[in-house]
Amino acid sequence: METVRPKKSLGQHFLTDHNIARKIVNSLEYENCKNILELGPGKGILTTYLMQLAETELKLIEIDESAVNYLTVEFPELNERIIHDDFLSITFSDIWTEPFLLIGNFPYNISSQIFFRVLNYRNLVPQVVCMIQKEVAERIASGPGTKSYGILSVLLQTFYKVNILFSVSEKVFDPPPRVQSAVIRLDRNTRNELPCDEKLFFKIVKTSFNQRRKMLRNSLKNILLPLQTSHPLLIKRPEQLEIEEFITLTQWVESHLKEIE
Repeated sequence: METVRPKKSLGQHFLTDHNIARKIVNSLEYENCKNILELGPGKGILTTYLMQLAETELKLIEIDESAVNYLTVEFPELNERIIHDDFLSITFSDIWTEPFLLIGNFPYNISSQIFFRVLNYRNLVPQVVCMIQKEVAERIASGPGTKSYGILSVLLQTFYKVNILFSVSEKVFDPPPRVQSAVIRLDRNTRNELPCDEKLFFKIVKTSFNQRRKMLRNSLKNILLPLQTSHPLLIKRPEQLEIEEFITLTQWVESHLKEIE
């Protein structure tokens, strides 16, 4: 069997503790959705326990060819369900046209990109259970008025309920990462669509936090340039705004941009 060695270029740190693996899989709530996609299975430590879940349909997506070859031998019953591809570029509907749960030990170097991808397909992904860098987990779960509140906090909490489930020591990985890890669960909330232009909302949130120390009237000046009026929220900094206030601000910008078209 081909040896699978962790590749630094892919941000791979293989989990070695089966108790942690079992705990991660047990965090998945699959009663209402039987389709499960494991992202980056590596040597299949989560896969072992995912295969034990009753009446579920499991698929794996893995970019590393040596890991794919290993999984093919280790789990021959999954051969037709192992997708050798890049999660960041694949079309989700090519995997499933109906909702699926996402689980995995996410490569820490691309975890933010994975979450942005999930946001794009949020109506197909009702739940995510993943291990990520603890600092990123805390950032995602943080609220207004905190230093860690940022782009991912606002955008993910707009559409998902975020729960940090438990921390994981760096000692249970090969090789050990230089950071602590945490397992989080995202559960899709009831917000089907925004009451404002979604692209503009995303743009305002991202632009605001790219210059987080500035007042919004300054960080958003390129968007606000055509407007001849102001709004009370614009004298605040982005970390002071709750999600609903970002929506309110987007509605205001949208309506005034339409007026001057």
